[in-house]
Amino acid sequence: MPTLTRLYSMQEAAQHNTGEDCWVVIDGKVYNVTSYLDEHPGGDDILLAATGKDATDDFEDAGHSKSARELMQEYCIGELDPSAMAFPQLEIYSTEQSTDPLKKIMGVTTQYWVVPVAIAGISLVAGVLYLRTK
Repeated sequence: MPTLTRLYSMQEAAQHNTGEDCWVVIDGKVYNVTSYLDEHPGGDDILLAATGKDATDDFEDAGHSKSARELMQEYCIGELDPSAMAFPQLEIYSTEQSTDPLKKIMGVTTQYWVVPVAIAGISLVAGVLYLRTK
């Protein structure tokens, strides 16, 4: 009799991303590796960094042994639901662009605080250098 496999979405698997509750996704399968974190030869930080994404490439790049692949089966809790594959959200930007150069500059300076701070810093340095030459 075939065993029923629980299906998980990537969003659901990605929510388990702490040392107290850690799931990873490799080759379309979901693994609860929470109890294995302390035993992982590469350290728990490697597994924690693999949460929230498909870690298949990371797993394959590490060159895991046959015994490591067999050990993984103990931690398998289900598979990714192929019908719930996430699509990246599109960001929509306005195509309206101002032709007024002052508005463009003001938009940049309000959006990025670095520009006004840099202008003030350059002015200060120029003032100090000017006063030293007198």
